Amino acid sequence: MEPVSGDDQDGLDSRAARVFRETLDRTLESPLRLRMGGREMALGPGRNGASPGVASGAASPPDVVLRVHHPGFFSRVLAEGNLGLGEAWMDGDFSLEAGSLADLLTLLLRSRLDERLRGGWRLALSALPFRLRSLLRGPVADVRRHYDLGDELFECFLDESLAYSCGYVEEPGDGLERMQENKFERLCRKLRLAEGDRLLDIGCGYGGLLIHAARRHGVRALGVTVSRRQFETGRARVEEAGLAGRVRIELLDYRDLAGRGPFDKVVSVGALEHVPRREYGRFVGTIAGLLAGDGLGLVHTIGCNGPENVHDPFIQRHVFPGSGQPRLSEMAGALERHRLAILDVENTIRHYGPTAEHWLARFRAGRSRLDPSRYDERFARLWEYYLSCAIAAARASDAAVYQVLFARDRAVPMPWRRV
Repeated sequence: MEPVSGDDQDGLDSRAARVFRETLDRTLESPLRLRMGGREMALGPGRNGASPGVASGAASPPDVVLRVHHPGFFSRVLAEGNLGLGEAWMDGDFSLEAGSLADLLTLLLRSRLDERLRGGWRLALSALPFRLRSLLRGPVADVRRHYDLGDELFECFLDESLAYSCGYVEEPGDGLERMQENKFERLCRKLRLAEGDRLLDIGCGYGGLLIHAARRHGVRALGVTVSRRQFETGRARVEEAGLAGRVRIELLDYRDLAGRGPFDKVVSVGALEHVPRREYGRFVGTIAGLLAGDGLGLVHTIGCNGPENVHDPFIQRHVFPGSGQPRLSEMAGALERHRLAILDVENTIRHYGPTAEHWLARFRAGRSRLDPSRYDERFARLWEYYLSCAIAAARASDAAVYQVLFARDRAVPMPWRRV
């Protein structure tokens, strides 16, 4: 797209720009300055010189200045919501002259602009083609499309364990390695892992949790993944750790695990998001069939803390095709139907923001090492937008990160404290 010239003043007066400005002006909870060409407009509270209200003890929102480079930006965002905004960022149609992309997205989420622009049928239709393609491909192909992008990409922004899920902050200064170590250990302690336990990890990624559990708790473990890159790299990492006699990783779909049990403990971190909603019962039923009579299970998943899970077209098209965020009620219903007793539920969403902030900082620092023929500038902007969405979602959306602990035996002894 051709950028607007520095002297062009028509863009901010177009019909689409007026609707965009009026919508933001009515809904924003903190101020935003909009620039295009040589003009600037202040939107939201404080635009007439009054200070926006800030709750006692709350930090003032960061200044956000959005510069529009292409007049089509306004109609694109009004028509397609986050898909239009994300693709406009990828195409360089706007930039931030103050504040970060995550700050802008947080501001829009807090103002519930996503809900106001959702437009019912319009965005439902924009998401429909991606959902239909996902149904035709199936969940295994969807998972491979993302996780087989290349080890070099994930090594660029993840920690040494290559953990690709929400970490856990115990101290404000925790770095990414410490946060993931904290998460691994909390999961192990929730599951009450003991020497000699048979542990199954469904969707084991690169094997970070398996390696931690075998080293620290003496378990014998099986991990399964449908990503060939994770399978190959994970096996190599297990070999390097000297744990090949205790940890095994297989290229296997959870639906093909029948007859592999019983396991004393079953864990799944970040896999349920890739299971179609129609298969939640099958996923939980598989775990129920693999757990020993006194066994414990834990599912860690990005979830939806609201009445409905609206599939974001940007994420469906560009990042995680076919993904979803299960509601807690859906998970509880599936567990109840398979007679698994829920022992504990924790929502760790507040830890996802710092996790994604570390990922974004590492990606920006390391992207120059990536092969530009595979990961060009447009891909880099896509990845920045995706990680910024994750930061904003943790701050201001209805997203959740659920850890649900359950048991076969309803009378299993429970500790007084979670961990």
